[in-house]
Amino acid sequence: MKKVKLILSVLALTLVLKSNANSAEECFEKTSRAIFKFNMALDDIILEPLAKGYNKLPSPIRTGTSNFTSNIGTLLSIPNNILQGNFKQLGHSVGSFAVNTTVGILGFLNPAERIGLKPHKEDVGQTLGSYGIGPGCYFVLPILGPTTARDSIGLIADTFVDPFAHVTIREKELLGASGNSLDYYSIKATGAVDFRADNEKNFESLEKNSIDLYSSLKSIYLQDRENKIKNSIEDEDEWGNLDN
Repeated sequence: MKKVKLILSVLALTLVLKSNANSAEECFEKTSRAIFKFNMALDDIILEPLAKGYNKLPSPIRTGTSNFTSNIGTLLSIPNNILQGNFKQLGHSVGSFAVNTTVGILGFLNPAERIGLKPHKEDVGQTLGSYGIGPGCYFVLPILGPTTARDSIGLIADTFVDPFAHVTIREKELLGASGNSLDYYSIKATGAVDFRADNEKNFESLEKNSIDLYSSLKSIYLQDRENKIKNSIEDEDEWGNLDN
């Protein structure tokens, strides 16, 4: 498994270094379009029905679940804030996680926001972008969806710097907390359903009005990532969080 990750990392790094082109260029468009069709079929069969059922749950349950997954996601921001030297956001991330995990009952409530703590979601892909590393070429991964060469490296690196990944998929104890791979992937899956449910109308509108849905989602993804790297307020759009 470690060898596979190393090979993927080297491949992605090669693509980044080889590509001097802008982020709109693609490495394997035909393959990406085929994978995109596969992902859309999975969405139709699995994710969309789950999202529709999720949206029928009482609002407090949906809000609590969204808060809980978002609070755990804040853990990944903490090491990335340090790597980016953004100590103001580091304070927001640490403070938000501490307040919501304790007073907010493991993150199901969000009192941190009420006292002005609003952490940006940061990952390794954004950190690499903040160092001036370009996105390289664009492609689509099975299930995970759109990415770039830089962000695919970041996706692998996230599992090494994310404290939640350490106590789950790496089964390391941290501050008395421990878990397993099922915990990690359950949270990720729940977050995906929450995102899909929250953006149900956006997806329906895009599918209805797009001449080329693949290109439309590509454009949205790339712009969203660029905004997040710049910490632009434009990333707070109607699509919510587009991160993998």
